[in-house]
Amino acid sequence: MAPPPATATAAAAAAVRPHLLLRRGGGLLPSPPCPAATLPFASRGAAARRLRLPPPRFSLSPVPKSLSAASHVSVRSLFTGIVEEVGRVRRLGPPLAPSGGGGGEAPGLDLEVETKSLLAGTQLGDSVAVDGTCLTVAAIDPAASTLTFGVAPETLRRTSLGERAPGDGVNLERALTPSSRMGGHFVQGHVDGTGEIASFRPDGDSLWVTVRAPPEILRLLVPKGFVAVDGTSLTVVSVDDEGGWFDFMLVRYTQDNIVLPTKKVGDKVNLEADILGKYVEKLLAGRVEAMAKADS
Repeated sequence: MAPPPATATAAAAAAVRPHLLLRRGGGLLPSPPCPAATLPFASRGAAARRLRLPPPRFSLSPVPKSLSAASHVSVRSLFTGIVEEVGRVRRLGPPLAPSGGGGGEAPGLDLEVETKSLLAGTQLGDSVAVDGTCLTVAAIDPAASTLTFGVAPETLRRTSLGERAPGDGVNLERALTPSSRMGGHFVQGHVDGTGEIASFRPDGDSLWVTVRAPPEILRLLVPKGFVAVDGTSLTVVSVDDEGGWFDFMLVRYTQDNIVLPTKKVGDKVNLEADILGKYVEKLLAGRVEAMAKADS
């Protein structure tokens, strides 16, 4: 009797060992041993269907220059919450030159910041986090060692930048590059809202800081999780949803290199919750809604 063909042998082996899947060409490919029906989001009929895996395709080639901008998703600016420098506000006021934009809404402001180290390598159009707010470089003055940013009305409403005055310090961080070290956490520079400093409390050479925050931000904070305060990546220690506050500790080095310790109780701070918490909240909300519709 002639031996069975290779594909028949592979199929028989897969039937005996269900944790092996057929690969195109008759080979065997290991897969997770649990059946698909046990996965929380898998269809119950998935176990009855034969799983097919597409052939692997890998490419280490760069994106072809012929691709149009609409053919792929552009990468937005991203920060780490590790402050590079404390700059000084030189001017905050109406633009010196008209932008030519129309509309009856109140115009934004120009924020001119003096910096010692960020001029090198910074170009027009680059993104810089100013106190945790992602702003675009609109002008560079090497002689005055300043960067100028346009601040839109919505940014002024949502952040504390409108309260800055000449001489005030601001945390500065340039956007990540492919060679940057990821020392903090993923900070987008999209401020969720402002909080208010409730107290400072020394602990040795460290400093406890308590911040009052609105409920829509507090619900995204967890102990030992991340939060960006004025663009500084910090670890949350405690969260009190009923009391409306959270706290964290600043070590000596951080105190010496950010603006926060120079502020007073009652001052506002820009807050950005960890992006992972926002995604989890939305996914769970959609799941709960789907389950409610299924039960009704």
